[in-house]
Amino acid sequence: MTGSKKLALVTSKSPVAKEAGALLKARHPFVPMDEAEIVVALGGDGFMLETLHAMLRKKKLKPVFGMNRGTYGFLMNEWRPNGLDARIANAKSFAVTPLSMKAVTAAGKTYRSPAINEVSLLRETRQTAGIEVSVNGRVVMQELVCDGVLVATPAGSTAYNFSAQGPILPLGSKLVALTPISPFRPRRWRGAVLPDDMTITFRVLDPEKRPVSAVADQFEVREVERVEIKADRAEALTLLFDPEHALDERIAMEQFNI
Repeated sequence: MTGSKKLALVTSKSPVAKEAGALLKARHPFVPMDEAEIVVALGGDGFMLETLHAMLRKKKLKPVFGMNRGTYGFLMNEWRPNGLDARIANAKSFAVTPLSMKAVTAAGKTYRSPAINEVSLLRETRQTAGIEVSVNGRVVMQELVCDGVLVATPAGSTAYNFSAQGPILPLGSKLVALTPISPFRPRRWRGAVLPDDMTITFRVLDPEKRPVSAVADQFEVREVERVEIKADRAEALTLLFDPEHALDERIAMEQFNI
């Protein structure tokens, strides 16, 4: 049993998730989100990200135990309707540190957004992007000619970052992956692994002729001119996993899923 822990339930809009939610509601006395100590989320990875972003916006960070009622469900536990209280009581907790993105557009507008998986810069037209890369105020690459570039957290390193040939980072490593997307120049550069307390800055060299968008998970800003990214440990999130499906092991094992 979860003892005095109060649970809230959130579900995605899919019929499968709603059906699972109705089944759990018939078995457990869930409370409203504001009263809860732990959140149970039913859906896929996209819905988990939505749930975490909603908590970040409201500044109400609570541990989340997800169960997969979506497609892949990398950030979710296996769906089982029985034994929820015992599973939560025995769950392992993992801290996930989001990135903080500050994007300034060519028009001079500033946007800020957290990213749990990654911040990516992507070309908006058929022309390649030209991007200057700086770390802690020092220019480390004068021009990266590419389709884009991204910065990924350990939790997000198995997603878009891995598809772009970036490294998988161990959870809790306090590292980020800086990974180019289809780089044209320099040809042999495949990215870098950096401490997450460093500030990474991208400057778009020709934002008018070669426009670039910045995407923090699911939040997009178009025609950016400058983007600053750093980890925000003050907003660390907590995910709960069954011991046999712990997130750190799942991330490590992704390196062998050939």
